[in-house]
Amino acid sequence: MVNKMARWIIAFHLFIFIPLAAQAQVEVNVDEETGNDNDEFVVTDQDGNEEVIEFPEAMTYDLDSLLNLYMSKTYLESSDCNMRNFNPEYTKEEYIERLSRMPTIMEMAYNDVVQKFIDRYSGRLRHSISYMLGASNFYMPIFEEALEMYQLPLELKYLPIIESALNPKAISRAGASGLWQFMIGTGKQYGLQVNSLVDERRDPVKSSFAAARYLRDLYKIFGDWNLVIAAYNCGPENINKAIRRANANARQHQPSRPGNALTQDSLEPETPAPMNKDYWHIYPYLPKETRGYVPAFIAANYIMTYYSLHNICPMETRLPAKTDTVMVKRSLHLNQVADVLGLNIDMLRSLNPMYRRDIVPGNTEPSPLRLPQTEVGKYIDMEDSVFNYRADELLTKRLEVEINDDVPTYYHKSKRWTRGKKGRVSRHRPAARPRKAKSARKRRRR
Repeated sequence: MVNKMARWIIAFHLFIFIPLAAQAQVEVNVDEETGNDNDEFVVTDQDGNEEVIEFPEAMTYDLDSLLNLYMSKTYLESSDCNMRNFNPEYTKEEYIERLSRMPTIMEMAYNDVVQKFIDRYSGRLRHSISYMLGASNFYMPIFEEALEMYQLPLELKYLPIIESALNPKAISRAGASGLWQFMIGTGKQYGLQVNSLVDERRDPVKSSFAAARYLRDLYKIFGDWNLVIAAYNCGPENINKAIRRANANARQHQPSRPGNALTQDSLEPETPAPMNKDYWHIYPYLPKETRGYVPAFIAANYIMTYYSLHNICPMETRLPAKTDTVMVKRSLHLNQVADVLGLNIDMLRSLNPMYRRDIVPGNTEPSPLRLPQTEVGKYIDMEDSVFNYRADELLTKRLEVEINDDVPTYYHKSKRWTRGKKGRVSRHRPAARPRKAKSARKRRRR
């Protein structure tokens, strides 16, 4: 009886603790992924060929930098959901079935590269996804409004996730800026002002509508949404190069016509085959980062839809107060507004991210200033006080200057320098008096 009871107790402990140990092991694996600093991965095909694919730059951003943004610190907080911190494993068929059920116009195909990006989002970047799920409450309504205005697929709203990780101040290594990561030239082409004081690429509203127009124009060129996303990353010129190279290589490997007899048909030029513009066909000829761009976009749509199946909890969001805009017709510093109205300067900067040096250049052209709706009336009543407060200290550009016309009491004669025939620089000396001939001096002595 004792032996039977002992066996039952041992079996009970094994039943309880073995699953817990396995779960703990999975949790450790998730934490280990967060310590991996690789920004690329290797994919091996069926023939054993290895291919290195770069992660988009936004997938390498530090989570702390995102959480230190004003909107994050003020309106986001950790969720109290009870999901366990481990990433379940699913079969290939389950991933394919979920992608097929997503209500999208754009193709959401599955392959090994897409799987790698899903693993990255659900593993190492799971806490970043938690942040982006919370921050999406700030930005997704803006993205959806812009995309809807130009009748574009709404799934494009997840493009800024792989572009900027929803950081409006993000700046790439190449100089792209803002949520949609516009380069200066492309931004100006689509109406975004960029100068020393203003960078409208960082304005969530203006940049979203500019991005929608750019995506619309790219679709007019390529007629394929996968190519549109790839062109958004590397430019339409590189996509056209990849299409030509892929099709040229395909023609080289086409079998020749059968038969050796010369006939009228064989002498006629062959009709060129239509260009294959499928993204996955031109895939090997794309830049290394662009090869991972479309798979990363598909994975972003997947994880933002099925995050709960991977035990990812969205950060809880408190929606910010409503805002309104006033037009400023004189130069104004954000510190003037913050001090006179008693507002947080970081809050003002987050509402007006386009002003690079906290200066609203209203004297150049009427410029918008976004304020909490409750403070607009106060600003209008105290507008003169706001403009006059510390103006000489904060706005130091002078409109007119006087030239000092005093006669100097000390004059320093500059030394002249000349360049010789051999390129040597030497100080110029006054010419010496010509020497008299020796014979003339001897005659005078006599």
